[in-house]
Amino acid sequence: MLNAELEHHLGGAGEEAAGNHRNGYGQKTVITDSGRLELSIPRDRHGRFDPVLIGKYRRRIAGFDEKIIALYARGMTTREIAEHVGELYGAEISPDLVSAVTDSVLEEVGAWQSRGLDATYAIVFFDALRVKIRNEGLVNNRAVYLAIGVRCSGHKEILGIWIEQTEGAKFWLRVMSELKNRGVQDLLIAVVDGLKGFPEAITSVFPRAMVQTCIVHLLRYSMQLVAWKERKLLSAARKPI
Repeated sequence: MLNAELEHHLGGAGEEAAGNHRNGYGQKTVITDSGRLELSIPRDRHGRFDPVLIGKYRRRIAGFDEKIIALYARGMTTREIAEHVGELYGAEISPDLVSAVTDSVLEEVGAWQSRGLDATYAIVFFDALRVKIRNEGLVNNRAVYLAIGVRCSGHKEILGIWIEQTEGAKFWLRVMSELKNRGVQDLLIAVVDGLKGFPEAITSVFPRAMVQTCIVHLLRYSMQLVAWKERKLLSAARKPI
């Protein structure tokens, strides 16, 4: 593939006119997701060939960085990841390299968080998910709040993810304002749990939205006023509904 890239490069009008041609190979070691790989990189005489497959200054092949990010997301420290990679692939990497890899996604995350959204969503589900998150050296369970929208075409899209200490109407009001600032003009149906003040937070920003309680929460709440011995019977009767 590298040789084919060079042939394509040398076949360009500018290169042919300049008399550029092959100039042997340079040795390079790259780290892949299955270990070290020794490569012979073809060169051109004028030094203008920059392969797409493995760029001039790249030492890691695509897929390797994703594994580092996945380990970091699971709560491992940069030093632990460096040691783990060494054991798996026989490739020595420094904790500083791990930090550089994980920091490289921050810009992409920021762009995703602030991206523009559709003007209208048919349904938006608002809920929380409990996940393990590293915070100040400790890994503990935190609530991650989600807004999952269903477009008018039927496709689902995660509109946003927020990490907050406590869930409340003020927090969700801030979320609604953020969604509106990113281009959302109307929510046809907003699906929520039974949090007090939540429907008001939605309708204050999207006054025409229809707010309904999540069916899973409704099913849970429907059992609260039922005697324990009658719950099994009621559950069976509820299924057809």
